[in-house]
Amino acid sequence: MPKYDVYAIGNALVDYEYEVKDAFLQELGISKGHMTLIDEMRGTEIAQKVGKNPKKKQSGGSAANTIIALSQLGGSGYYCCKVADDEAGKFYLDDLTSNQVGHQKEITSYATDKTGRCYVFVTPDAERTMNTFLGVTSRFSKLELNESELKQAEYLYIEGYLVASPTATEAIFESIAQAKKYGVKIALTLSDPGIVTGFYDKFKKILENKVDLLFCNEEEALKMTKNDDLDEAIEELQNYAHQFVVTIGMDGARGFDGEKYIDIPSFPVKAVDSNGAGDMFAGSFLYGMTHELGFKYSGMLAGYLSSKIVSQFGPRLTQDQMIHHLHEFREKIM
Repeated sequence: MPKYDVYAIGNALVDYEYEVKDAFLQELGISKGHMTLIDEMRGTEIAQKVGKNPKKKQSGGSAANTIIALSQLGGSGYYCCKVADDEAGKFYLDDLTSNQVGHQKEITSYATDKTGRCYVFVTPDAERTMNTFLGVTSRFSKLELNESELKQAEYLYIEGYLVASPTATEAIFESIAQAKKYGVKIALTLSDPGIVTGFYDKFKKILENKVDLLFCNEEEALKMTKNDDLDEAIEELQNYAHQFVVTIGMDGARGFDGEKYIDIPSFPVKAVDSNGAGDMFAGSFLYGMTHELGFKYSGMLAGYLSSKIVSQFGPRLTQDQMIHHLHEFREKIM
């Protein structure tokens, strides 16, 4: 039996989340609804504008949110990342520990390095916009990989945002090689439409031999397949993954379990904040797949918990909330 359900690699970012008006984004020239990479100077400018009191602050990065969701449900996860030897880096690793997520204990960075941070802006329509200063995680590399831990996992989970860094891209290919060496299944999330467009050739290379499980939303699926028709895009995704799930907002999701398409229903709620919905979907789906729920019910659990995350502020629920909703799901839906 594997030691870990999922071994994940991704960016380590301390999330600072703020409620703002559309006018604020316009004033700062921030592109709404997407993730934009920024430098430290731009981050300082934004920090001065938004102030020192975010609505929420916690360890983040897409894959971190996913692996913490899995852990909160009772799964076992390991997160491979890179932080600096600063206050934010210590906060980050302490937060992983408090969420029972395994991770490397060493911090290897220069004195001038800074832990990455992500400014998350949530507008009244519940749309989330992210400006990300990668900091030391931009140098995440294959040196950070822990083969002895990876080989003890059922799934390797790869955060698509990593393709923005040349050294992290090398780590992606090395982690895939290690996973194949030990028969560990490979899961990938495309992460963001802009990332798919900007680093299309890298994703194409990663997917040329297919991954076991692919996560994406509707826009990412269209970008990845260079298609304008969602049905055709979904069919083409079979060239990239043995199994996949495409989330379609309020219309639920469409999955392919390796043999047939499966429609995953939505669970309508009043959306407050869409931040973390995709990460929650992936984490709870992976929990289901590693805990004998099967593809269909894993998808339904993922949709159910994603509906809970968008109905509150912030990208994560508490562990008590997660366990309560898991029991609720088993009793009412399964």
